Amino acid sequence: MPAARESLLDAAFAALERRPWARVKMSEVAAAAGVSRQTLYNEFGSKEGLARALVRREADAYLRGVDRALSGVSGSAAPRERLAAAAVWTVRSATENPLVRAVLTGCWNERLPTSVTSVTSVRAARPGEPEPLPAPGELLGEARDRAVRLLEGDWPPGAVELPLACEAVARLALSYVVSPAPAADVARMVRTVLA
Repeated sequence: MPAARESLLDAAFAALERRPWARVKMSEVAAAAGVSRQTLYNEFGSKEGLARALVRREADAYLRGVDRALSGVSGSAAPRERLAAAAVWTVRSATENPLVRAVLTGCWNERLPTSVTSVTSVRAARPGEPEPLPAPGELLGEARDRAVRLLEGDWPPGAVELPLACEAVARLALSYVVSPAPAADVARMVRTVLA
């Protein structure tokens, strides 16, 4: 039932944009997705299960965006430009999506599903339970590790070591998330730092 699952997650995200998570009703999400409440409960088990799946989906979408940015628009962009693009994606994604911002920073507010923050990926998921959510450092670490893997063959010899550069860029991007500034500024800063 992958189509119903995605429709339910889309409906839950849309509901969250309109009102705080505590006021989002399961019946409203099911109706917006065009399925029964029973289908929603069969898919996610509970409102918390729905919230965890929604946050997981948004975190995964963020990481796919990191991959796209690091792969380069034309595939031939310089590694530093690709790192700058990943930093810009991080800032834009966190600015536009409150769930991504919360997962990256660990700062959850009353509008968001705060019950999902109590379990991180330290423990394995039980059968039928959504994959545990990453802690802020883990999500940023995953973005950093992807950068290292995707750029290692293209990194210029003699430059600062790649893992250190990727860590610095990830932390720089996070600083722009926490203390907002225009996303384009982060690209300029990354280029300056890695010059």
